[in-house]
Amino acid sequence: MNPPAIVVRDLSKRYGNAHGVLALDKVNLSIEGGTVFGLMGPNGAGKTTLIKVLTGISDITSGSASVAGFDVRKESLKVRARIGWVAAEVILEDDFSAWENLWLQAELEGGIKGWEERAQYLLEYFGLADRKNDKVSKYSTGMRKKLEIALALLHQPSVIFMDEPTIGLDVATRRMLWDIVTGIHKEFGVTVLLTTHYIEEADALCDRIAIIDRGRIVAEGTPSELKARVRSDIVQLETGQSVDAPMLSSIPGVQEVRAQGNDWIIQVAASEEFLPQLFARVQTNEIRRVSVEKPSLETVFLQLTGHRIGEEEPMHDIRKFYAQVRRARG
Repeated sequence: MNPPAIVVRDLSKRYGNAHGVLALDKVNLSIEGGTVFGLMGPNGAGKTTLIKVLTGISDITSGSASVAGFDVRKESLKVRARIGWVAAEVILEDDFSAWENLWLQAELEGGIKGWEERAQYLLEYFGLADRKNDKVSKYSTGMRKKLEIALALLHQPSVIFMDEPTIGLDVATRRMLWDIVTGIHKEFGVTVLLTTHYIEEADALCDRIAIIDRGRIVAEGTPSELKARVRSDIVQLETGQSVDAPMLSSIPGVQEVRAQGNDWIIQVAASEEFLPQLFARVQTNEIRRVSVEKPSLETVFLQLTGHRIGEEEPMHDIRKFYAQVRRARG
């Protein structure tokens, strides 16, 4: 096991005064170096706030955190020298070529010695070398994303933060980015902290996952460990007025019933046994919709929080955040 690359202890972040918004509530994490760690939760859950704290953009209200062995409060410059950043939205200088964007990044990092050799290697690695003198405005979304990751790797960081890197991308580009994340993790030996609200993304990419909801870590483990916590199926129903909670709860194998009007979320030991009994007790015209989910990260999240990960708050202003990152580095 490698030493931890990120350690967070009882970290809280409150915006405003003592009565302000509590964005992070006593978060604890220890992320092993050289792994891909996923922070999974809906927008507004605290994912970006945690990255702001870990990158030194935002102050800690209480608790402590270290990145690459350095305290984010006391040694913020050393932390910033060892981290890379990939935003949700690709933000590059469109009127610059790829080479000029890399030059600018080298300058923002305080002047990287021998950056030209590193830049050429990264362009070749990402298949952009033959287009390095073209303006970025002529690049496809996938090419732009590759270049942004090249910028993040230019100064050879030990930790890369990726905040919702695939949001808004089409399926093909998203899958391409998944391959890139896996590739750079192996090729460059970096630790990747990936925030996402895409269940399948966390499942496919991450060695370990922490589920965050309303500023608190509610579960952590490998994808397999998290899914093993759910030893039941989830049945969703939309019914007529005659169906009530006591009736549903009385069916053998029912573990929990949650209601919102005539929409029901029912946790059962085995859907194969529950459904025949349901249809035997309820008239067919009273069941308007039924669906079944086997154990997955989605059902883990639903069971732990009582709501689905897609029930989100508005997305943060990523352009403003990225500008903060650049100003801090400059």
